[in-house]
Amino acid sequence: MTARAIILLRHGQTDYNKDLRMQGQIDIPLNDLGREQANRAAEVLARAGVSRVVASDLSRATETGRILAEAAGVNLEIDGRLKERGFGSWEGFTRDELEESHPEEYEVWRGGGDPAGIGVESRADAAQRVAEAILEVGEAAADGEVVAIASHGAAITLGISEVLGLGPQWFGFGGMGNCHWSVLGQNGDREPAWRLAVHNVGVDLVPKTQLTVFEKPGAGASGQDQQVIGASGRMTHSDPAGVPESWNKGT
Repeated sequence: MTARAIILLRHGQTDYNKDLRMQGQIDIPLNDLGREQANRAAEVLARAGVSRVVASDLSRATETGRILAEAAGVNLEIDGRLKERGFGSWEGFTRDELEESHPEEYEVWRGGGDPAGIGVESRADAAQRVAEAILEVGEAAADGEVVAIASHGAAITLGISEVLGLGPQWFGFGGMGNCHWSVLGQNGDREPAWRLAVHNVGVDLVPKTQLTVFEKPGAGASGQDQQVIGASGRMTHSDPAGVPESWNKGT
């Protein structure tokens, strides 16, 4: 039994996001804009027929997940493995402040390393715990279901890299915007078992485009009953949320 699609939703904006402060595992709540973002994303994603919502235990992701769960008419579940990567004593500071106070360690971190003496959680450890949670959620679903996870930017990109077999030292993903989402879809009998159908898409990027990736069984020819979790195959690959047309049916 496996989900048809796993939606990975980053939380809405917080005051730390607005001020460009490193949050990590500090429990910072959504601000007013973040709640508005979460409601807008939930309105779209709930139309995908989400059957389960699981969120990080940090309040910014928990609230984002709760808003989506309420819109989808399901209960919210919490999994602490989905929390953000820990950044140790650097949490609460801006990057400019860190570059000034810890220039050598900051240079290591910007180069993709794990700086010593800071208490930063390694990329490998964070990737492994998040990927385990993602895979458990996907594999526990009934065939054809769409499930959603509310988590954090670094946690999601590291988790995806691990699920796809790219490893924690792969740096090909850009950062995720607040209340943007990525979608993992089944990859048939091929390896890896999941493929990335959508990355870093949000209602603010494609406000005038019907968002669809995986059709519901029995969707009409008009496409009006299609899922609204990714980008329409009618879009070109140059579009910010464009997806190859062959992926649109989850084959």
